[in-house]
Amino acid sequence: MLKNVAALLLDEVHPFELGVLCEVFGLDRSEEGLPVHDFAVVSAEGPVLQTHAGFTISTPYGLDRLEEADLIAVPAGSHFMDREYPQEVLDALRRAVDRGARVLSVCSGAYVLGAAGLLDGRRCTTHWRHSDELARRFPLAIVEPDVLYVDEGSVITSAGTAAGIDACLHLVRQAYGPAAANTIARRMVVPPHRDGGQAQYIQRPLPRDRCDTVGDTLAWMERNLDREMTVEQLAAQAHMSPRTFARRFQQETGTTPYRWLLRQRVLLAQHLLETSDETMDTIAGQTGFGNAAALRHQFVRSLGTTPHAYRRTFRGPSAVNEVA
Repeated sequence: MLKNVAALLLDEVHPFELGVLCEVFGLDRSEEGLPVHDFAVVSAEGPVLQTHAGFTISTPYGLDRLEEADLIAVPAGSHFMDREYPQEVLDALRRAVDRGARVLSVCSGAYVLGAAGLLDGRRCTTHWRHSDELARRFPLAIVEPDVLYVDEGSVITSAGTAAGIDACLHLVRQAYGPAAANTIARRMVVPPHRDGGQAQYIQRPLPRDRCDTVGDTLAWMERNLDREMTVEQLAAQAHMSPRTFARRFQQETGTTPYRWLLRQRVLLAQHLLETSDETMDTIAGQTGFGNAAALRHQFVRSLGTTPHAYRRTFRGPSAVNEVA
């Protein structure tokens, strides 16, 4: 059932993420044959809440409104990563799950669910910028930083901002079928389902600190990504035996030479797709993948999307058409 929906707000709530919940669950679209939800905005910290955008939100609903909700949705807010939450809020969320209701977080709202213990032993996600901290703060959670949302039955978590739309449409699709989700998506002028995940949006250069003995080799690898490389060649470059080099490389970078090289090549391919009009074959050659087919294969494995789709996302369809 998905008839009664409550958006649970804490101070410094982000208006966009709240707006997503209001748009999907709070509008009457019965003239289009869609179900109408009993929707309420609930305050966890008094009748008037501050938003991070500088205006306030007032609501007559307090925590008691959560007791009848089929779905409790927690939008993002400022400083959610390092603040404490009222115990009565955490208790209400736990009671909701215990009685069979579902809880949904958007972006940093996952920290509220984590504080309630609802992420322990469950797969979950949040905005890619906050995923490492989420895993550190809640070590029993199974954080998946590359996905748009995770549905663990009673607990649904979504990534940053617009990924909340994906998660909400997913819930509508589950409850009422694809036609209902498609209708809402058309009204919102968004795709009813997005391919890929967060990986294509993450800016995460591989760490270079603590690379005392292989640092020069890493710099050489970055300058020569178009060349074929073996561990033996890299070890010779570092003046070590292959076995010693592989061990030192793992110790100082946390990964293998092959995986480090693959990640750097994908990063370069992302940069070229965003900033140049080069063809896929040319980019494949410059990044060491050899041909467009190999580039596509590794790109999909690493980022969950194709090079063409990535270019369209970050440069627009006109740029893709020009290159094609």
